[in-house]
Amino acid sequence: MRPLGNLMNDYERRVNELLLDIFDKILVTEEKALSKGNFSDLSVAEMHTLEGIGLYEARTMSETAAILGITTGTLTVAIDRLVRKNYVDRYRDQNDRRVVRIRLTRKGKLAYRMHSKFHTLLVDRLTEPLNEKQRQILLDTLLSISGFVSEQYRRYVTHAGQEEQKP
Repeated sequence: MRPLGNLMNDYERRVNELLLDIFDKILVTEEKALSKGNFSDLSVAEMHTLEGIGLYEARTMSETAAILGITTGTLTVAIDRLVRKNYVDRYRDQNDRRVVRIRLTRKGKLAYRMHSKFHTLLVDRLTEPLNEKQRQILLDTLLSISGFVSEQYRRYVTHAGQEEQKP
């Protein structure tokens, strides 16, 4: 690894620019698609909460919070809004009344599927022209990027979602 003082070469600068451009445009595209579509009352964060709940089975609040990497308190606020908007049902577990379960409503499932279509098209566009070796290289590269980003995330964010006090 090169010392921080060295500047990026042209290739590295181009890769960095492309990553930033892709990241920014995915976020903006998701936001604009939601704001102009049938689900304009949903934020991107709320859509990702629906994804964390999943299409088919009811989950507990704690399971869903763990999947999303947020606290149950933060999830509770999001679920309150999604229940009011009729995207999520919340109910007590029949076997253990202390456990709160959540699941997508019909409207929530429709929003999930519409949003998922964008991600499916993105992955198809990226992988369709690649042969098996190229697909494996892409997957390995994405795993490496994900590992680096996850390390940075853990470095700056605790499991409770608060910034650490250490430098």
